[in-house]
Amino acid sequence: MRMRSPKVSLLIAAAFCAAGLAPGARVRAAGFDWKQASGTKITVAFNQHPYADAIIQRLAQFKELTGIDVSYEITPEENYFDKVTTNLSASSGVPDVFMTGVYQMWDYSSSNRMEPLDKYLDDSTVTSPDYNPQDFLEGVFAGGKWNLKAGSLPGTGSLYSVPLGFEMYSLIYNKKYFDEKGLTPPQTLDELIELATKLKGWNGPGSYGVAVRGTRNWATIHPGYMSIYSTAGAKDFAVKDGKLVAAMDSAEAIEVTRKFADMVKQGGPPAWSNYTWYQCGADLGAGKAAILWDADINGFFQNVPGSTSQSGNLAVAPTPVMKAGQQPQSNEWVWQLGMNATSKNKKAAWLFMQYFTGPEFELWAALNAKTVDPARKSIWDNQQFKDRLSKYVGYVDSFQKTIANTSIKFTPQPYFIQSTTDWAATLQKIVLSGADPASALKDLAKRITRDTSKLKLTQSTQAPEAAVAQASQ
Repeated sequence: MRMRSPKVSLLIAAAFCAAGLAPGARVRAAGFDWKQASGTKITVAFNQHPYADAIIQRLAQFKELTGIDVSYEITPEENYFDKVTTNLSASSGVPDVFMTGVYQMWDYSSSNRMEPLDKYLDDSTVTSPDYNPQDFLEGVFAGGKWNLKAGSLPGTGSLYSVPLGFEMYSLIYNKKYFDEKGLTPPQTLDELIELATKLKGWNGPGSYGVAVRGTRNWATIHPGYMSIYSTAGAKDFAVKDGKLVAAMDSAEAIEVTRKFADMVKQGGPPAWSNYTWYQCGADLGAGKAAILWDADINGFFQNVPGSTSQSGNLAVAPTPVMKAGQQPQSNEWVWQLGMNATSKNKKAAWLFMQYFTGPEFELWAALNAKTVDPARKSIWDNQQFKDRLSKYVGYVDSFQKTIANTSIKFTPQPYFIQSTTDWAATLQKIVLSGADPASALKDLAKRITRDTSKLKLTQSTQAPEAAVAQASQ
């Protein structure tokens, strides 16, 4: 084996530092043809998100490397997936690449609107040896796989999407105010309800305790609500008599929903039913909300120096549990890149996906942009990245206490969007109209089961639970 001289090694290390990369990071393998689709033009659909911002910052370098032109469109999250769904259904080949999440992938892949990626990943002529898919966090990478059988575990079957980064759900609180008043972050849901109630008006008229999402949209269900729902032992579905049956009317589900609704009514945003990720984060950064229960990265962006009036005052604590002593659990969200099955530029599309989920870009984005929950294990071990996160009190500690119990808490099934949107509407009825949680959730489960009971059960070879395959409808 040929050894590098110390002088050459020092020069390489200096070059890495100049590029914003840590010594030891992978370099691109010689010989791989990044120009093989040069002259192609592709279109990309982005959700309005810091992970998209990082990609856009590096489009010039991508074009220089590949010769591929990229046009793109950015859409706010409230409208983003409706737009992607419409575009994919048109089968026009536009966009070639799009941001997606695991839940939407279940819908798009089961209706043949996404290109399976295994053949690209396994082909050394179109995938550089630098790509190293084994470097992804296993649970995060597994989120891009599905066997198209509703009810089976995430991570089985073909690869449909590759991860940009993920999110776990935590409490982000105004540490400066907490320290001044001698407060400590709540550890249980009961403690959070009590504290959020007391914090009404904490920073003047209009300020309140805890910001959580509340629109009639699937996105209301999956952050803090689904995390504590899972911690309570509640399930979204159960297998009964050979059918996939909604389980939102279980005793555990009713109890945790009743408490969550109390928290919103006593200490949530006054205009809760209009609140998305953006409003929740903005209220924390503006000093209106004392606590944010949402994605850890949503709070991170509010704490970046100079970004908000409360930057530097914020800290992170693990998501609350139902009973003292429980380990915190978090549902997981993964931002991914997927390829349109009708794209006419699939080689160029794969080169784009490969570059922007590859180790070099991911490390650059973690050190220089806002990819603060990177999908690659090597980045979490990178000392420069650790040093960056150390300036945000509690971020790494919360990650370490929660990551072992962080996963997709939903049951894969093609009616995900419809069922969770209906779920959010029911939560609104409970909070805004005072509907009885037991009756409202019983009615919700009955309606959802009308769809999911059409799915025929099959025997899973991947896990003890039964899997189901979609029957003809």
